[in-house]
Amino acid sequence: MTTTDTNPVRAHRRHRLAERGIDKGLLLLVPALVVAIVLFVYPFAYGLGLTFQPSAKMQDEWGHTPFANYIAFFSDPFLFDTIWITLRLALPVALLNVLVSIPIAYKLRPQFRGKRTLLMILVLPVTLGAVLTSQGLIIFAGRSGWINQFLTGIGVIHDPLVLTMNYTGVFLSLVITGFPFAFLLVSSYLSGIDPNLEAAARTLGAGWLSRFTRVVFPLLLPGLATTFILTFVLAFSVFPSARIVGDPLGETRVMSLVLYRAFGDQNDYQLTATLAVMLGVVELIVVAIVLFGRSLVYRGHSGGKG
Repeated sequence: MTTTDTNPVRAHRRHRLAERGIDKGLLLLVPALVVAIVLFVYPFAYGLGLTFQPSAKMQDEWGHTPFANYIAFFSDPFLFDTIWITLRLALPVALLNVLVSIPIAYKLRPQFRGKRTLLMILVLPVTLGAVLTSQGLIIFAGRSGWINQFLTGIGVIHDPLVLTMNYTGVFLSLVITGFPFAFLLVSSYLSGIDPNLEAAARTLGAGWLSRFTRVVFPLLLPGLATTFILTFVLAFSVFPSARIVGDPLGETRVMSLVLYRAFGDQNDYQLTATLAVMLGVVELIVVAIVLFGRSLVYRGHSGGKG
């Protein structure tokens, strides 16, 4: 047996709220809202507040001002240059992963024998993680690794190739760990593009290159922008590989390493919070540029499911 509200004013108010999407069902969002506030909003606000509370040492060096931490970041080349060092790694890695994923995902769209095995091999690095991938690079590509042993053994080279403990080592590690994410995202977007569109273009005499550039690629473009953003964020926050197979004090002195140094070695929580905020700001700037560029090129809806 159901009951109805006999109060016309209350019923009218409830009806108007329901038209605006406001009803008792929104109470189900309260637990999620509480978790978001406790685990994200409050820590972020607290960390942001710390950035305006510089330590006494920082104030003595950079001035007695709440902005001493930011002044130190932009004035100290050791800190500020980490932006360009990290971007120099993250941007090419994200771009390469997206570009490589496009032809592979495009060719793997049809069903064929052995497709599942091939997909499993391509996605396998996801299960390894950055630490195991870096360790594997040392074993395979280190100065005494299998690659150098093989090349010196057959007389191709006399001195070992320096493929680790530098920019190259970190770059390879990020490509290996980031490619599966880019490939899965691009494949997801491609699966949402109606194959009948290509079939129609084929009946009109369009070749495969014309079909891809004029039919598939425009529909795939929003997904590529999203894929680039996600792979860039993963690469920009690099830490284990930059320390294991990179040069932490030189060409791979990324922002996360300097942040860890401020936290673990210097115990300067205020500077640590400042570095974390700047890391997020740089990421947001790149994301905003990519999204703005996408809006200039494509204004429709994404054709994919991702």
